Amino acid sequence: MEIVKATYAHLDAIMDIERASFTDPWSRGGVEAYLQGGCGEILAAVEDGTVAGFAIYLVAADEGELLSLAVRGDLRRRGTGGALLREVLRRAGERGAEKIFLEVRKSNLAARALYKSAGFAVCGERRGYYQDPTEDAILMDRELGADEHIGH
Repeated sequence: MEIVKATYAHLDAIMDIERASFTDPWSRGGVEAYLQGGCGEILAAVEDGTVAGFAIYLVAADEGELLSLAVRGDLRRRGTGGALLREVLRRAGERGAEKIFLEVRKSNLAARALYKSAGFAVCGERRGYYQDPTEDAILMDRELGADEHIGH
């Protein structure tokens, strides 16, 4: 498996994973905006020419935010999510982020366990944040250490 900066060639597969993974998925236009760069980036996990998963994140000033991370249903539990998350942390640190944040559905115990295993801690909650169905978001954050600030 290789983690690469996503391109338009990956967009259809990313959208398929997004729609299959979330009840309130991002629009194609919303995802495309991050393909164009700026302060955000999309990473794709590619395995045997197939997009196995993706992560969308942004960095503004010294803070990063993981906006979305998903792995194709039939390819889960193989370390793809962890590999994507580690690469987000590394790249966010390279871009100057000192801390990174995320929101996760309260009921998404698998994602919460992944984030906790990567050093994220609960720092708050947003009531009714998610729609379809309405659900609270758990806020998590993590300091980025020196190993994630390579080149800074």
